Amino acid sequence: MTSRPDTLLVVDDDPLICDLMIRRLSREEFHISAVENGKSALDWIEENPVDLMLLDIEMPGTGGLEVLTTLRKKYDQVQLPIIMVTGKTSSEHVVEALNNGANDYITKPIDFAVVLARIQTQLSRKHAEEALRESEERYALAAVGANDGLWDWHFRTNRIYFSPRWKSMLGYEANEIGEKPEEWFRRIHPDDVNRVHADIAAHLEELTPHFEGEYRIQHKDGNYLWMLGRGIAVRNSKGKAYRMAGSQTDITRGKVVDVLTGLPNRVLFMDRLGRSFARAKRSQNKSFALIFLDLDSFKLINDSLGHLIGDQMLVAIAGRIETTVRSCDSVSRFGRNHTIARLGGDEFTILLDDISSIEEATRVAERITSELSEPFMVNNQEMFPTASIGIAMYHPGYKTPEEILRDADTAMYSAKAIGKGRYEVFDSNMRANAVARLQLENELRRGMERQEFELYYQSVVALQTEKIIGFEALIRWNHSARGTIPPSEFIPVAEETGLIVPLGQWVFETACQQARIWQTRFATTPLSININLSARHFLQSDLVEYCRTVLDRIQLSESSVVLEVTESAMMPDPETAIEVMHQLKTIGIKLAMDDFGTGYSSLSYLHRFPLDCLKIDRSFVSRMMEDDEIVRTIITLGRNLGLQVIAEGVETAGQVEKLSQLGCEYAQGYIFSIPVNASEATDLLMAKQFPPMPASETTMDKYSMLTD
Repeated sequence: MTSRPDTLLVVDDDPLICDLMIRRLSREEFHISAVENGKSALDWIEENPVDLMLLDIEMPGTGGLEVLTTLRKKYDQVQLPIIMVTGKTSSEHVVEALNNGANDYITKPIDFAVVLARIQTQLSRKHAEEALRESEERYALAAVGANDGLWDWHFRTNRIYFSPRWKSMLGYEANEIGEKPEEWFRRIHPDDVNRVHADIAAHLEELTPHFEGEYRIQHKDGNYLWMLGRGIAVRNSKGKAYRMAGSQTDITRGKVVDVLTGLPNRVLFMDRLGRSFARAKRSQNKSFALIFLDLDSFKLINDSLGHLIGDQMLVAIAGRIETTVRSCDSVSRFGRNHTIARLGGDEFTILLDDISSIEEATRVAERITSELSEPFMVNNQEMFPTASIGIAMYHPGYKTPEEILRDADTAMYSAKAIGKGRYEVFDSNMRANAVARLQLENELRRGMERQEFELYYQSVVALQTEKIIGFEALIRWNHSARGTIPPSEFIPVAEETGLIVPLGQWVFETACQQARIWQTRFATTPLSININLSARHFLQSDLVEYCRTVLDRIQLSESSVVLEVTESAMMPDPETAIEVMHQLKTIGIKLAMDDFGTGYSSLSYLHRFPLDCLKIDRSFVSRMMEDDEIVRTIITLGRNLGLQVIAEGVETAGQVEKLSQLGCEYAQGYIFSIPVNASEATDLLMAKQFPPMPASETTMDKYSMLTD
């Protein structure tokens, strides 16, 4: 091997493919360059040393086949290995490329485990041939054997020669494996062996140009390794195969390691979990716990900033989790006590072996939660992701490893439902809750189809005049069988499933239509409509254009609309939130921060948010008569920032008087009006008075379901 890093040139007219190749292959200590067309590739080769080229077949202008033909006039397959890249698995283009001197080919979509194996094979051949310069046929086999195990099957004798490297890859000495075909096939995983036989048979019957397949094969220590097997038959003049030779490449790392983060993937994790489970079953002194972690609202980052930024965030989070466990517990990623894995998407797991109590697991969860609470800098943007964590402890009642994974997942969803950014330990009640949640999700979908939702409106009142200045639109679900379901129960499910987007659009359009009706009927009374916007809806790329289109169609002035967003919707990605808010302000829509003080309370960002209003959460108003410091502070803050302030949940005359003394301008609550339907809200505007507050606590509970 050369002392310098191997230089690879990627030639592809798709910038996404080039970027993906550069990012992934750079991790393998290659020096990567990329050009976007054939002419640039030829120019580059003239000026720069290249050890191997990945060449797209189909490109505009000078195509890959033309580039290959030109280069082969000057460089042979050893001097410049060329691997063709194609989207067609068995096309005439591939055959032509191989006939014209291509070393190998790969297909799109790209499997990097295969790509790395083939690159290493070609580079090993190149380096070995440059060093030894022996006869071409024998040297090619020796070069491939530097990394790959070789086999040579003579059908007349039914004997297979296995190279020393083939045997050592599986942990055996040269004299420990014979020459019978069973030495190979009996070690292949039972789930894979029939497929390997079928692939070889297809090639021998000339149904495929060569044999190629991935399979698991058992190492001497009992573990299974992932291999890429390749081979080609030698035929007599009648076309009958009498010999077949090929190689076996270890691609285990690519199969069990997550390409993006470098953490173990689901395959390796399930293997580790199975081993821990078996040990715990055998010994009463062995126990373990499983942590299941899911990022909160991660889809918002992908939707708003793109998957490239999302991938960078996942890498950063994986590194922080890994460092946390390693530094605090003195173990590595594959250490004796902990296995950290990425299951896919934004889900991570941590397997805690040899622990004696659930308290040990919760301490790990607390450390991770604390580490993730610190902001992340990704692409020069400060982000504040949170994670919901579920913990399940092994007990003898578990029958399979999958059951403990299921329960940790269930505990994670429980943490997410309670409030996100926290951890929960599994208990048996959670499973019943998970089933109920799934049922509610299905009913929610049917409820939308059946149009079971209705908007209620709670008046926003000017405290000095007690006149209605607008309404807040509140959604109500009139379930066909279960009656009224409170928003606190179905909104979290809608958020998690993505149903909040079409549901939120229905709320926006319905509320705006109603506001237009009121403005037409009560032309002398300027009215605004406050609409709650979900975090998912808020960070959709087409939000501003959507609002503009709806308001133009309804013919409602943008200044009549107040979109209410919570701190939690803005803080995961405050920079994008600020940009979207400015765009909304540009078209005239007003913005209010709902439930102020209950979320992140990031005062460092508050002055940058282009807000029109702060809404004091009802929890502060309810305690105001005993301690008004928080309410007083929010009102003063709003005044200093030039913002309107609305107090929510106002229920008594004493609270009204206190708010007026503190300088609060607006309020909403039961003392003015319970949430009412559109017809009753119209009656309020006509009467210019308010119904009495419900007298009994039971009645209050009934109406409180509508005010979320």
